Amino acid sequence: MITAFMLGRVILGLYFLEGAYGHLVKPAGLIGYASSKGVKSPKFAVIGTGILMALGGLSLLLGVRPHYGLALLIIFLLGTSFKMHAYWKETDPMAKMGDRINFTKNMALIGALLMMFAIASPWVYALNW
Repeated sequence: MITAFMLGRVILGLYFLEGAYGHLVKPAGLIGYASSKGVKSPKFAVIGTGILMALGGLSLLLGVRPHYGLALLIIFLLGTSFKMHAYWKETDPMAKMGDRINFTKNMALIGALLMMFAIASPWVYALNW
């Protein structure tokens, strides 16, 4: 079970770190996309969500204050899901399908993150700061 937990932790942490990289290092396309979705201050939003993903992803990967990291990622996913992937507002069928896929994926990630709150701290093989 420890191996499965560690593998899942690494995969999930790296998933969010990869997203953070795009937000923080190559934000131009994401800023334009956020602007097209009506996000106020899209540059601030993209950088801010990148920070949430970076801190949350590192927290999961390293096991440092994991419950705080889980909370940061849930905050990120809730805001992003309802603003950026509001498929029920979309009229174009292809865009609607893409938003629906991303929205439901984000809800599944939130479910997984909520379940991880049941894991007592400190996590196994964690940096305990």
